[in-house]
Amino acid sequence: MSCAQAAVREPAADPLLTLRARPRRIALVGNANVGKSVLFGRLTGQYAVVSNYPGTTVALTTGRVVLGGEVCELVDTPGVTALEGALTEDELVARRILNAGQTDVVIQVSDARNLRRALMLTSQLAAIGRPMVLVLNMIDEARVHGIVIDAAGLAARLGIPVVETVATEGRGIAGLRDAIGRAAVPAFDAPHRGDHAHLAHDLAVQYRCYRRRSAARIQERLGRLVREPLTGLPILAIVLYGMYLAVGVFGAQTLVGLIEGGLFEQFINPGAIALVNRAVPWAVARDFLVGEYGLITMGLTYAIAIVLPVVATFFLVFGFLEDSGYIPRLAIFSDRIFRTMGLNGKAVLPMVLGLGCDTMATMTTRILGTPKERLIAVLLLALGIPCSAQLATILGILGGVSFFALVTLFGVVMLQMFLVGFLAARTIPGERSEFIMELPPLRLPQLGNIVRKTLLRVRWYLGEAVPLFLFGTALLFTLSRLGLLTVLTEAMEPVVAGLLGLPKDAATVFVMGFLRRDYGAAGLFQMSKAGELDGVQAVVALTVMTLFVPCVANFLMMVKEQGLKAAMGILGAVTVIALGTGVVLNAILRGLHVTF
Repeated sequence: MSCAQAAVREPAADPLLTLRARPRRIALVGNANVGKSVLFGRLTGQYAVVSNYPGTTVALTTGRVVLGGEVCELVDTPGVTALEGALTEDELVARRILNAGQTDVVIQVSDARNLRRALMLTSQLAAIGRPMVLVLNMIDEARVHGIVIDAAGLAARLGIPVVETVATEGRGIAGLRDAIGRAAVPAFDAPHRGDHAHLAHDLAVQYRCYRRRSAARIQERLGRLVREPLTGLPILAIVLYGMYLAVGVFGAQTLVGLIEGGLFEQFINPGAIALVNRAVPWAVARDFLVGEYGLITMGLTYAIAIVLPVVATFFLVFGFLEDSGYIPRLAIFSDRIFRTMGLNGKAVLPMVLGLGCDTMATMTTRILGTPKERLIAVLLLALGIPCSAQLATILGILGGVSFFALVTLFGVVMLQMFLVGFLAARTIPGERSEFIMELPPLRLPQLGNIVRKTLLRVRWYLGEAVPLFLFGTALLFTLSRLGLLTVLTEAMEPVVAGLLGLPKDAATVFVMGFLRRDYGAAGLFQMSKAGELDGVQAVVALTVMTLFVPCVANFLMMVKEQGLKAAMGILGAVTVIALGTGVVLNAILRGLHVTF
């Protein structure tokens, strides 16, 4: 059956002969961390479009799924806790999508281990009156915990198909496709507002039973070890050191050496220079392509040879941590720390995402419950969270200096973030929201899923970041030709060369860093590789770059999220903090005669 047959109590019709103004729309709805995005990928394959819901900063993923010969639109809505009462922006958007009259089928994705919570949302969705399918995802984890669900009995009671799946392994997807064609409006009466919890509890008790399993006890013990401070800190240290080895050593040193030193320096760039010199008669055009600020010799070399290897290895490690269930537990572990900065443990999610891209992480601060929390989080992201390319450059440069150099940089950055957050929490008016988070299972990730997500994120990098590298190169070429780059560099030299104790060429790198953070980071990488920075200069330069003003794209996102006045205030604050910290750090390290 096709999704065209999903609306019950309608005459049967051939979906291929039915004329419609738009494709059938299927909405994936569920709590956070229940596997909606993985299920979306299984149903749609590679096709996906990410865009903001009109009038909001909430990103929606849409794709196409073929059911019964008909192409339908699948929408992955934001994770929700409830659809009634005081709602977050994510929950408001999800409710608007469902109530807009353009959603034909609702697929509720739930964590099979927490049936009561899932059924509380089911009872709220029932009031909307749309054909539904209930997906009990992570059924393997439920069985590990000794949870057995009478799916057939539950389906009969609710009057809708109930499907058991393991999205990460692709199990149950065929059954889900068939169930979409049998989607039905829930047959039980939707309770009055406030009675959802009682109904969910009664249904969960009736259709779920427990059997003792030793594997579940082991998993719970590991989960506690990750969350408790005494054991959580050493585990975090091991995770960070593993990231350093994977990204900083293997990615930034081994892979970059092979691709840049072997492929680009020996073959691509010499071949491009020879070809351009023969084929292009105009000197300006030759310089534009293969000169000091050439699209090939600088733009593509930075984007592909220097940044791509470290970004790819970071995405690989991040995907492993994401699928393992460690990041939400890190949020619980860090909740006490974030509370001193006016935030709660949920803030660790945009902070961790900021290690991939600060611009996208700034957008995700909408998951925080109050305007005060969102403003503080945006400030801290702009101040001290390096993007993936910048982080990889830090690991690559300082990893070749000493581990103590890395500890110094991250210690200074963390101290500044803590102090700024502490002061912001006491000066910015507003309240902190409560901290509630659904924990996904702690499991060994599937290699295929990690590789798939890494490839999708690398494709995003190639499509979004590489053009910006080329644009930045073209802008630098233009500024250089007009003499403006020299003017900007000379204006910054007194601070860069005098107070910070860096080479004069570093001024150009900081200008590049404002155009795009990873562009500036790649410039520092080149300076370090050429031997232009000693250990102290490398630590000072990278500390200032980390704390320095965000890139143009991140600044524009701050304007969109917080308004121009707040964004300008953040821009001014982090500039003063970055330069002031660099000056003090340089004075202390030189005064103490520290060598790395």
